[in-house]
Amino acid sequence: MNLPSFATLGTLGLAALLLSGCAALTSVNSEVSSFGEWPAGRSPGTYAFERLPSQQALAAESAALEAAAAPALAKAGFKPVAAGQEPEVLVQVGARAQRTEDSRWDERLWWSGGFGYWRRGHVLSPRWSLAYTDTIRYDREVALLIRDRATGKPLYETRATNEGAYRGDPSLQAAMFEAALLDFPKLGLNPRRVTVALPTTK
Repeated sequence: MNLPSFATLGTLGLAALLLSGCAALTSVNSEVSSFGEWPAGRSPGTYAFERLPSQQALAAESAALEAAAAPALAKAGFKPVAAGQEPEVLVQVGARAQRTEDSRWDERLWWSGGFGYWRRGHVLSPRWSLAYTDTIRYDREVALLIRDRATGKPLYETRATNEGAYRGDPSLQAAMFEAALLDFPKLGLNPRRVTVALPTTK
């Protein structure tokens, strides 16, 4: 009887772990930091998105990001300005996802000799080299700035960050924007952990 190699077991185990993690993902944890001085007694009011020149050159991507932020703005009490009217505030949004690779071979343990089939100055067994692969991580962030339209004064700035094994999608960005605005207009400990539940699908 042929037994599966360590590489096969490792690969199957990793696949099972990833699948179970995706199936169990019901909420998003983010580190949130907020700054500013929202005027006391001022209601959220109407808003319009404002794009930087670089964002104007990427119209489709900017529209998708604004769509992800819109539900969070609505929960905070803001309303899109009606056509032909002037908004009370202008909102700028941004997002990034930086990819990093954490390699098991960067750890000192793997280079000290005497672990498994490894010996200093020799080649690693092919079975082990297949069993252990680099781990890809993404550092994700969304940011939102609210300015008074009449004066241009920044009133409220907030951002949410987290990390994970994939780049993210609009639903993840929407959850992060919700976390960033969850305490609006209050300020809290920076950074602070905020958990947002993801919509369930049946």
